[in-house]
This record gives sequence, C-alpha cells and structure tokens, in this order.
Amino acid sequence: MNLSFIYTLLLSVILGWSQIQYQELIGEWQLVDFDGIKKIKTSPQYLSSSAAFRANLETKINYRLENTVYKFLEGDSLAYTDFVNQEIVLKKAKIEISEDHVITILEGEDSKQAKILEFDGNRLVLEPVSTNGNGAGKLVFERIIKKKEN
Repeated sequence: MNLSFIYTLLLSVILGWSQIQYQELIGEWQLVDFDGIKKIKTSPQYLSSSAAFRANLETKINYRLENTVYKFLEGDSLAYTDFVNQEIVLKKAKIEISEDHVITILEGEDSKQAKILEFDGNRLVLEPVSTNGNGAGKLVFERIIKKKEN
C-alpha cells in the first residue's frame, strides 16, 4: 500500500511540474509560421501562377505574420490582432488553460480552442481544435523580447 501511495505522489508531482501555467505565457508572442503557408506554397494553383502573383501573395503572407501578435496579460486576458475584411483589428478575450494543455479563448459568446503542442518559454506551438476535423494546422509563435533602452 505504501508503494502505491509513493507512486501516486511521485506521478502527481511530475504532472504538476509539466503543467503549463498561465504565468509562463505572459508577454508578447509573434506568429512566425503556420501550416497554412506550406499548403498554399505547395498547391498546384500557387506553383502554376505567375511570378508577380507569387510575389504579391508572399507580401500578403509576410504582412499577416508581422501583424499577428498575441499578448498574454496579467490575470487571464489576451489582447491579440485579428484580420477582419483585410483590416487589422485589436481584440481582447479571456483565457483558460486546461490540464490537458488546451487553451480556450473566450470572446463574448464565442470561444475558440487550441492545443499547446510545444512550449519552452520562447517558442509556443498551437494547433487549433476543430469540431469538423479540418484543422488549420500548427501555428508557431516566438516570444517578443523587448530590448531595454538606455
């Protein structure tokens, strides 16, 4: 009986350490890659398009990457940029993180979920949870480290 108690205690300590805490996410995160880019760039339509079309699309992709920032705030809030009708819009939401590393973004009546696949303090990989099985693929974020001004 003592062995099972020790095993259970050890397991709960290990699981507790591996649980991602919201405090670890606080700060700004820049989107640097997502699987959708790879799908587009390997599609027959992209590959057979003109150089001008591909250059234009590359500019749009870079613009979206540069302007997609998640800012996890003290407490349980997220400020993030989103695109609505091709315009950048700043949104705010509440955040919950479950024990199985699923982030729930609560914005009014709407909610979105994403599974945390990787996290090391400077890199965050999310995969949106899709109810229809057609996920958008992985989103890769890197922590924005602010340089201190002298």
